[in-house]
Amino acid sequence: MKTAEEMIKEQNHDIICVPPESTIKEALVLMNKNKIGAILVKGDEGIAGIWTERDLLKNVLIEGFAPKTSKIKDYMTKDLHYAEHNETSMQLQDKFLGLRIRHLLIRNNGKFIGMLSSGDVTRHSLNEKTEELKSLNKIINWEYYENWHWKK
Repeated sequence: MKTAEEMIKEQNHDIICVPPESTIKEALVLMNKNKIGAILVKGDEGIAGIWTERDLLKNVLIEGFAPKTSKIKDYMTKDLHYAEHNETSMQLQDKFLGLRIRHLLIRNNGKFIGMLSSGDVTRHSLNEKTEELKSLNKIINWEYYENWHWKK
């Protein structure tokens, strides 16, 4: 079973962040460019928050919300959830379901090394199950039994 750190390494890209003074529009442009559904907000002290496409749905209904001028620091989620780098896909799925969230920061020795979405973890779990089924099918395949060499 893969760990969070192994999944992060397979993503093959850096953590995508914006500074707190960025506008919502700047964050959206970066999110669209990178085809991601969430972006981290990084200040002088490190990761300060997260802003997601679901936040956009909520924020649009707020009076005075203007993506071209509204600062992301005023709308980001500051209560960040994280998992440790050695947690397995099963443990990560439990966190996603238990906390009712879609994104988890991954931490190694107190430093954030990446972020995984529930979709990333589900994809890895399904790939693992597919490989497991393929190996089981090889075992029960009739050709496997036909190739046995019985001693008389």
